[in-house]
Amino acid sequence: MSHLHERTLRVGSLARVEGEGAMHVRLDGAGRVETARLEIYEPPRFFEAFLRGRDFAEAPDITARVCGICPVAYQMSACLAMEDACGVRVGGQLAELRRLLYCGEWIESHALHVHLLHAPDFLGYPSGIDMARDHRADVERGLELKKIGNALMELVGGRAIHPVNVRIGGFHRVPTRSELAAFAPTLRRALELALETVIWVAGFDFPEAHLKHRFLAVNQEARYPIDSGTGVLTDTGVGYDVRHFEDYVFEYQVPHSTALYAQLADGTAYLTGPLARYSLHSAKLSRYAATAAKAAGLGAECRNPFRSIVVRAVEIVYAVEEALRIIEQYEPPDRPFVPVEPCAGRGCGVTEAPRGLLYHRYDLAEDGTITAARIVPPTAQNQAAIEAELCDLVQAHHTGMDDEALTHLCEQAIRNHDPCISCSAHFLDLHVDRP
Repeated sequence: MSHLHERTLRVGSLARVEGEGAMHVRLDGAGRVETARLEIYEPPRFFEAFLRGRDFAEAPDITARVCGICPVAYQMSACLAMEDACGVRVGGQLAELRRLLYCGEWIESHALHVHLLHAPDFLGYPSGIDMARDHRADVERGLELKKIGNALMELVGGRAIHPVNVRIGGFHRVPTRSELAAFAPTLRRALELALETVIWVAGFDFPEAHLKHRFLAVNQEARYPIDSGTGVLTDTGVGYDVRHFEDYVFEYQVPHSTALYAQLADGTAYLTGPLARYSLHSAKLSRYAATAAKAAGLGAECRNPFRSIVVRAVEIVYAVEEALRIIEQYEPPDRPFVPVEPCAGRGCGVTEAPRGLLYHRYDLAEDGTITAARIVPPTAQNQAAIEAELCDLVQAHHTGMDDEALTHLCEQAIRNHDPCISCSAHFLDLHVDRP
């Protein structure tokens, strides 16, 4: 079809993403992109609404059900927010165990995305199942890594999906030193697999692209951010305390999405996730992860979204190294949790889910009853930036591609960000006009 005619690209249901969403791109007769939308049509989940009236101690278990792939992210952000409201800080080995649990989630989530959801785009297969016929060893490596991540979550969290061992203040039970030490050989195997993964994905062919959006990530001072942070950092060098998140980030609604969009206070879209984390904190990577990043051709920052698969592979290496470090230095704490007494107040918590920054804010009554809740998930924050990226991509490539090839490129661009659409459909304003 000539670029002088109107063109419409439509994908009714995106494949190889978590949840349900669609894509709609339209070019006018002059070849200008008129519309580019990532449409999230999943029903709103109303987590913020049905958290109201519940006891503050229930929040980690309730919010874990937002996602079966990254439940730890929701549990940790909820715990941090509740502890912040009640004036409690969890440190020492309990904080390290939280980071260890989160490492398991990063390993299993990134392994799933890299090997089964994203790699087929680069190798020309419609699915991971089809790819397995010609790349069996690569798919099996991904499945083994995911299994190891799940096993680590089960070891620390009680089970791999929706862990049951997490509570405000720490854990119901902490592992013994011997239990963790017995898992170290499995993690050393994971490190070998993770390093192989970086080499594998670094050899893919990457379309040229350059993100112009602002980057936003948790700031964890001397460490690569995962499980907590002292504040939030942008690529302009501006940083702010977690309690001021809503002064800098604003949510708004658009007609074609059940998820709220987000923008910075100056009205600009931004991106959170692996590209932002890496670009802001690459100097904090561990030894093997830093070496792997350099060998894969990554510089101090990465702004090509198609190379996000390489960054995720490097983050698997980092998560495995961190898990080994924590296990080697582990000494069981005197008690499995720090007591947290309810009180009236507001608390905020932020962590780095595999897909990006996850913010929780709760208002509590004196007896610990939740009176208000706010959850800002990463995919919803990224949605405006993804749409802008689609516009730029289609504008740059539409003259040389037919509809099928251009549609595939757009789908791949969306999968660059590993959107967890189910997590995003968390809020909807409902207006009813009655006669």
